[in-house]
Amino acid sequence: MSFFSEFKAFAMRGNVIDLAVGVVIGAAFGKIVTSLVDQIIMPPIGLLIGGVDFSTWKWILQHADPAAKVPEVAIQFGAFLNTLIQFTIIAFAIFLVVKIMNRVIKKEEAAPAAPSAEVVLLTEIRDALKK
Repeated sequence: MSFFSEFKAFAMRGNVIDLAVGVVIGAAFGKIVTSLVDQIIMPPIGLLIGGVDFSTWKWILQHADPAAKVPEVAIQFGAFLNTLIQFTIIAFAIFLVVKIMNRVIKKEEAAPAAPSAEVVLLTEIRDALKK
């Protein structure tokens, strides 16, 4: 089997397609959460604590010098705080999805199917032969 035919067989398996769909949906969900945090959650929180925009919080290590063409060097912990909140929201959403899926899977496993008529008949024959 050639390299390309092996790759085609690998790429066309259901698990790989499902993974690709999950990655695309995850990326879109990440953008939604970024927008939610940056544009809906953080502005009211900033307003409550005095009109502060968290994304501008930074610790300047070296100020910019336009004359010498030296850029500002800063640790932007406000942007990190926004990212931390985004991560928390995404982690909580994934937790809820996994929790719901586990409940659905347990319900499916909890309801065993009744044995077929063949199985019941074979069981009766086996029990009769044991006597």
